[in-house]
Amino acid sequence: MKGLDVLVEARLPTKFGNFRLIAFPGKNKDKENLALIMGEIEGEILVRIHSECFTGDVLHSMRCDCGEQLDLAMEKIADEGKGIIVYLRQEGRGIGLVNKLKAYNLQDDGMDTVEANIALGFGAELRDYSEAAAILRNLGVTQIKLMTNNPSKTEELEKDGFEVCQINHATLANNENKDYLRTKAEKMNHKFD
Repeated sequence: MKGLDVLVEARLPTKFGNFRLIAFPGKNKDKENLALIMGEIEGEILVRIHSECFTGDVLHSMRCDCGEQLDLAMEKIADEGKGIIVYLRQEGRGIGLVNKLKAYNLQDDGMDTVEANIALGFGAELRDYSEAAAILRNLGVTQIKLMTNNPSKTEELEKDGFEVCQINHATLANNENKDYLRTKAEKMNHKFD
């Protein structure tokens, strides 16, 4: 692979099937980014760019839809027999885990996710998808069926030279995350069915 150095590659059997897991160096030296790959990477490929969410991905928090989106992406890739999940280590829209937990407290006091980030001194959205683009280029991907509700991901990848077909990637709302999802739609232009 060209461009990025592969740190390690390993076989990863999951409940969705067998994947290859490749670690790439991240901008933050303490946080590697990952590519979870199933099948042959050729032609237009199903892709999910997923930002780390410890509370959703690992602890199955109901406050967000992250863990459900990750599971849904793995399921869709397994159904198709090929695809890539790029897992970026940019927790809490880029503000980190501790600040995300502080934002949770502000949300419990009535702020939405955007207002909470701003109250903590951050922008509404600090995530950067350039590392995902570098990983995809490294893997030889140029045509993407991108599983996302976030049009800015699509726009960034298109500006980076990828051919992108956006596939809406929504999960069902619950009582804990319905306001969060509404904020994503109204303030961050996320598209939901």
